[in-house]
Amino acid sequence: RDSSVTGVQTCALPIFFLSILFSEAKPGDVKQAVPDRLNAWIPSNMVISGYLGDKINLCITQRIKEQDVEHLIEPFRSRNETRMWQTEFWGKWILSAIASYEYNRDPEMLTIIKNAVSGLLATQTPDGYIGNYSKEAQLQHWDIWGRKYTMLGLLSYYDISADNKALVAARKLADHLLTQVGPGKVDIVKTGNYRGMPSSSILEPMVLLYKHTGENRYLDFAKYIANQWETPDGPQLISKALDGLNVADRFPFPKVWWGWENGQKAYEMMSCYEGLLELYRITGEPSYLKSAEMAVQNIIDTEINVAGSGTAFECFFHGGQRQTEPTYHTMETCVTFTWIKLCNNLLRLTANTMYADQIEKTVYNALLASMKYDGSQIAKYSPLEGQRQQGEEQCGMHINCCNANGPRAFTLLPKMAFMSAPNEIFVNLYSQSTASIQLSSKNKITIQQKTTYPVGDQVDLVVQLEKPEKFTLSLRIPAWSGQSTVSLNGSAAEGVQSGSYFKINREWKKDDKVTLTLDMSGRLMKLNGYQAIMRGPVLLARDSRFEDGFVDETAVIQNKDNRVVLTSEEKKPNHVWMSFTAPLVLGTDLEGEGKNARQIHFCDFASAGDTWTYESRYRVWIKQTLNVMNAAYKPY
Repeated sequence: RDSSVTGVQTCALPIFFLSILFSEAKPGDVKQAVPDRLNAWIPSNMVISGYLGDKINLCITQRIKEQDVEHLIEPFRSRNETRMWQTEFWGKWILSAIASYEYNRDPEMLTIIKNAVSGLLATQTPDGYIGNYSKEAQLQHWDIWGRKYTMLGLLSYYDISADNKALVAARKLADHLLTQVGPGKVDIVKTGNYRGMPSSSILEPMVLLYKHTGENRYLDFAKYIANQWETPDGPQLISKALDGLNVADRFPFPKVWWGWENGQKAYEMMSCYEGLLELYRITGEPSYLKSAEMAVQNIIDTEINVAGSGTAFECFFHGGQRQTEPTYHTMETCVTFTWIKLCNNLLRLTANTMYADQIEKTVYNALLASMKYDGSQIAKYSPLEGQRQQGEEQCGMHINCCNANGPRAFTLLPKMAFMSAPNEIFVNLYSQSTASIQLSSKNKITIQQKTTYPVGDQVDLVVQLEKPEKFTLSLRIPAWSGQSTVSLNGSAAEGVQSGSYFKINREWKKDDKVTLTLDMSGRLMKLNGYQAIMRGPVLLARDSRFEDGFVDETAVIQNKDNRVVLTSEEKKPNHVWMSFTAPLVLGTDLEGEGKNARQIHFCDFASAGDTWTYESRYRVWIKQTLNVMNAAYKPY
């Protein structure tokens, strides 16, 4: 913890007060039944640079740091709300602010955070409530959901500050809820909307509060939540996942979309699984992990699209199969972030590279596409065709859920890029970067990534350390890379396999260099009579700024064995990161010049439409022109 946050010299003062205040188990007595297999590095020991690092910094300076925090606190003072979600904004924003401070240690950001916490704590009522709902309306709609984000924000602040006032406030807030909800009181799955999923996602901070305090009533309440899920009125998140039901088919189609009976709400469902994984860490109950893994696998199989996100009107809808259809309100950024966070959670628990592959695809496509080129806005939706635009203001405030939540995804990346296990370093995210760790107490190890990836196909990892040390360096080999090579100090290594970690165990010396080369050839994706192109982890799209034809025109993308020859283009429109041409036979005319393939421009999906105006209409999925003479062609 950073003692500069509160000015205390050590952590002894808060711990002393906690030992007096808590009558049950001490915080030190709390043991995880299941430790993480991978542990994140201290974010401030890392600098992500290059294109991705620039986007992280832009989000911090232009989105997080520019937020009017007083505007976020004001709703907590009125306490006359009956149905809206204003109180989530403070919690989402401060979680991103704290994560950005953990990364860059900006003292100005720390001052902003401290003032934000002080301002919020001043709104807590004597009974412990922090929120904006009237007494008569409490527990309805988004009230408990907002309390969840407040608790998460306060606990996160306590983690960086050891400021006991934040922990006490979180306890009082939780204790107030326990007087309202639980056995013999109101049933949590009957509160709010979407079969109680928004309300019961408070499971996550309840488990974290137990870990901070050792007070069994918080653990008991967490177990109560998981049990209530499996009642007839509950969302049955465990049993329906274990039964293999699609996330879009767990309940009948709702008569009221934005109401209690809708069990398809994606963001809130995934938030519940986040809490379940925290409970698994404490209890070791195998069904908790298994249900989360099966739910995530089902989301990958049926919902996640080529840009690494999904949903329509914020709900699961068999989006993987239907992604070629023009769809209203698809790829909500809150869904994009929560998907990254859930995959990161499972990556830590399982060390399965599949989750890191999913994060990479989402980050380099859906996430980067959600932020305007100047960092001022995070889009609510980022469809696979059309034009980008900012979302509407919500709840009578100058913000919306995704502007508050999207920055959390950018500031999460330093915590997942590198991870460690005993005597082992894992590289999960490839980007120009420098990161340091001490595997042993007396030797600092620094890993430098020198690369233009994913523009280029090569990543050089240079090891710097104070003295030779034996450890394992584990490199993620993406599943999409059909041909990957690794060399150590110029000598080729054997046994490199896609979809796994390639492990190099040796005594490392200063300036040892590992070179990873990945297969960045164009890959043709086919679905429902449409075609799309991916290059490495990056999805490509046509954009009208290239002025080389009608972006919605049918075409046949020339390929051999689903491989597309891409030619890099240096000249490109403003705000475009990558540009390539690919051979396409356009339209339905095969007479004259129509039969010849033309080199048509594509850019990375994140850059497509990035003027946020009609001037840059874009498209990912290109309708394949039907050739009835080709007996092998089956569009559906």
